[in-house]
Amino acid sequence: MQTWIALFRGINVGGNHILPMAELRADLEALGLENVRTYIQSGNAVFDSQARSAAAVGRRIAERIQAEHGFRPQVFVLTREDLLAAIGANPFPQAIEDPSKLHIGFLAEPATDADLTALEAAATASEAYELGTSVFYLHAPEGIGRSKLAANLEKHLGVVVTARNYRTVDKLVAIAEDR
Repeated sequence: MQTWIALFRGINVGGNHILPMAELRADLEALGLENVRTYIQSGNAVFDSQARSAAAVGRRIAERIQAEHGFRPQVFVLTREDLLAAIGANPFPQAIEDPSKLHIGFLAEPATDADLTALEAAATASEAYELGTSVFYLHAPEGIGRSKLAANLEKHLGVVVTARNYRTVDKLVAIAEDR
């Protein structure tokens, strides 16, 4: 049995695509996923499954939500090890002192055509970032809400991204470890 972590992009944000976590848990359980746990309203779930393919699990979840709720979210399905690798590769270890200011963006695919010049131009003097193969790190000491870099990240990277702050990623690892 594999423990998976699903990160939902764009649910319960700004009053759009509302999906209460109790309903999300019920949807995941209806798919035969076991030991389903959710964390905060922005769409994070941890569950166990016999499935071997993250992509297949993500498709099944997205199809279920579309059928039951009328919208199809992008679902990033990762393992505990994927999250641990993202934490371990954090290029800004000093930023974990305020984990709400350090964000890890999980990429749907490698950003091979990223506009690095536009990324640099969008970053403020206080922001620091690093693009990895499957993740994008952003340290935004002044907050993510005003960050032009964060607001235009997908445009500049050319791939779909869902981001979580360091505290959330760390908590999801802990939930995945707690069976």
